[in-house]
Amino acid sequence: MNWYPLKLTAHIRHYVFGERLISEHLGKHDLPEGIIAETWEISDYRDTTGTVTNGLLKGKTLHELTLAHPDELVGKGWRGPHFPLLEKFIDASHMLPVHLHADDETAAQIHGEPNGKTEAWHILWAAPGATILAGLKGEFSRSQLFDAFVAQDYDSVMCRYPIQAGDTIYVPGRIIHSFGPDALVFEVQQTSDLGQMVMPTDLYGRKHSQEEWHANINAALDELRTHYNPRPNSGLRLSEGKSQRVVCCAGPYFALERWTLTEPHVEPSHPHRCVTLSNVGEAVQLEFEGGTERLEKGESCILPAAIASTHIIPTTSEASLIACYVPNLQQGIIEPLRAAGYSDQQIQALGEVSLL
Repeated sequence: MNWYPLKLTAHIRHYVFGERLISEHLGKHDLPEGIIAETWEISDYRDTTGTVTNGLLKGKTLHELTLAHPDELVGKGWRGPHFPLLEKFIDASHMLPVHLHADDETAAQIHGEPNGKTEAWHILWAAPGATILAGLKGEFSRSQLFDAFVAQDYDSVMCRYPIQAGDTIYVPGRIIHSFGPDALVFEVQQTSDLGQMVMPTDLYGRKHSQEEWHANINAALDELRTHYNPRPNSGLRLSEGKSQRVVCCAGPYFALERWTLTEPHVEPSHPHRCVTLSNVGEAVQLEFEGGTERLEKGESCILPAAIASTHIIPTTSEASLIACYVPNLQQGIIEPLRAAGYSDQQIQALGEVSLL
């Protein structure tokens, strides 16, 4: 079979923190009325797994294809219980809950899950004064943290940073965090939905009993990691002709790049990894062996590992895409960034990049 760019159905979440930013600012079409907090663009998480909407594989789920064709879809030699990346647009018109996610060890030991949830946020739009909360300011006792969360005095213990469009924040599992209000975010993460929240209400605004709320805080404190402080990062730029590639974050689970294309770009075949593309600008034409696809603003697709080289052609003067993949950190991140003159300190600031 000749592999081709796979488009998928999106899963929608109607959490209370959303409004209409995904349609109004991003221009994503065909969304239902009402609050849209998240659209899961690339997902193989349980019953949210996407269904292919184009080509010969139309009607197949991402889960089916991942299990049946791991080498061709994800990359040669890859094996796993699900597609390794989950990607979404998030409308943070209102503040998200203060929460954390399990790391791999916690996911296995406490929750019986195959992996945790390290994630990264790429800021697509932020109003003046928009901020994130991420990590702790210093050393606090468990009782100090519990009291701060009960008082909802998050700034007394958590770091707050301003954000702007183009920033990326890498957030490992077990790091306490939140963002919003007034931001539109692209998120890439491990395929998981594990989370512990410390807020008095749930994701739909329903109030917890005091007993349940305090139990949730204690569950979060049981998993909390204290010695990592995520910070907004503008990324490291690599020029490719007249176009620009920005490496925004990198770690063992994913890398995220922002591409600004002012001329056609040839994405070579990557037999050992697939690439996902999310279009956050004007439409692009994808030309590949056997056909073409048009990727509209707000649409995403997967370029399977077995696809031949793909020509990405802007339909206007400039295209803007987010590309994600599971990296070989040494060959795909460290070596090209060192060759471009970046220091090891700058490279390590992208996320969890071991230089040893």
